[in-house]
Amino acid sequence: MRYLNDPEGTRLPIKLDTATNGEFAPIPLAPVHRRATALAHAMADANARRLRMTRRTFLVSACGAATTLLGMNKAYADAGRRGGFFELPEEAALDLPVARSKLDRNEFIFDVQGHFVNPTGAWTRDLPPGAAPLKSFTANQGCAAAAGPGLAYLRCLGADEFIKDVFLDSDTDLVVLSFVPSTRKSEPLTIEDAAATAHIVEKMKGTHRMLLHGRVNPNQEGDLEAMDMLAERYRIAAWKTYTQWGPDGKGFFLDDDAGIKLIEKARRLGIRNIAVHKGLPFGPKSYEHSTCVDIGRVAKRYPDVNFLIYHSGFVAGKPEGPYDPRRSEGIDGLVTSLTENGVRPGANVYAELGSTWRFLMRDPDSAAHVLGKLLKHVGEDNVLWGTDSIWYGSPQDQIQAFRTFQIADALVEQHRYPKLTPALRAKVFGRNALKIYAVPEDVVKKHLPRDRVAQERLEYREHADPSFLTYGPKTRREFLNLRAWGASG
Repeated sequence: MRYLNDPEGTRLPIKLDTATNGEFAPIPLAPVHRRATALAHAMADANARRLRMTRRTFLVSACGAATTLLGMNKAYADAGRRGGFFELPEEAALDLPVARSKLDRNEFIFDVQGHFVNPTGAWTRDLPPGAAPLKSFTANQGCAAAAGPGLAYLRCLGADEFIKDVFLDSDTDLVVLSFVPSTRKSEPLTIEDAAATAHIVEKMKGTHRMLLHGRVNPNQEGDLEAMDMLAERYRIAAWKTYTQWGPDGKGFFLDDDAGIKLIEKARRLGIRNIAVHKGLPFGPKSYEHSTCVDIGRVAKRYPDVNFLIYHSGFVAGKPEGPYDPRRSEGIDGLVTSLTENGVRPGANVYAELGSTWRFLMRDPDSAAHVLGKLLKHVGEDNVLWGTDSIWYGSPQDQIQAFRTFQIADALVEQHRYPKLTPALRAKVFGRNALKIYAVPEDVVKKHLPRDRVAQERLEYREHADPSFLTYGPKTRREFLNLRAWGASG
């Protein structure tokens, strides 16, 4: 077939680059990552020739994904990073049925953190000086809209691309649309935009495949009052807040006055899921509010409220090892907060993997410790799947990497981490989220496999043409431009 995206096969199906979600600065790739990429490209060339395929056709297949993951395995192991690995037989690189048996499965996948921006929203009329060159996010990457005039390139991050990347090019079944921290004037995605996109999917007979967050910054004038309107007009599945953020740059703790007001109002409105950004700190200002020190305290005080810890407190660029009670940040900070307040695994705190897993795919040692600690201390029923896409493009590579990742036996034995079984992965991929995000049983069992989205996905995959692109900032300049959006207004 003719491919519109990357016809020469220059992009790998497992995306290993510096893209971020805009909440932390891009972290350069290390030599081991460049080695992994070079190995994967070389192996893809050789394997495509052996199977008499074009390079692009090979990379779009399950064998292409397997080849990339096996190249990463070799590069990581050669560099002494053996705490975790992608559990694939070597023959998966050349044997399509073997590759598909490992990479193409039918788990129920519920992504609890998705993003896109409205390319024609009011926020685009008030971008601050210096924010105009954001076109570099998408220019020269194959997105047709990137060639358009003005801000047309933002369509690369809009609803149409979101639906293709998430529902056609990945195995995702349900997604929760979330929000970025911003003033009320400068929201790149408003609740109206999000609801309109959900309606597009509904018109596709998408049987409620999209759920919505309600964004609340309780330290910002008007947000607490707006919770009533959000609850009345929209099917709000959870409230999303950023404790490190504030219109004046100062954050808050959830057991401060602002945080308590948010929790109490959520309880009165009967929407008792609070998704809170923890970790991925925005910078040194108000850094303490990015840690999880307050999570155990409020979870103990409000056992009838579910606290969904988005990013799990992870700090990109700081390796994770065995649990260290002296460390106040990262995953260890979350574990300590829960332990000190008697919040046991399986209680009312949930750890979410958006951006965290995407970054951990670069570091198998940290990946093994993060997953091991969360499953052990937060609970096997309380870890949630999230990808932070569309910033990272289609989440299919994150799905395939998680399907095959395994914690090394030595770490399992030493730290009593659980092995990653298909049953445990299925919990993380979606079953755990059903405990807190209300989805009717008939939607999951009957409608999702038969709705129009499922039919279009089946037809599309006969001639699939994934882009293998990422859209988030990849350089510090791009990151600072994106940050300027939220600082405006």
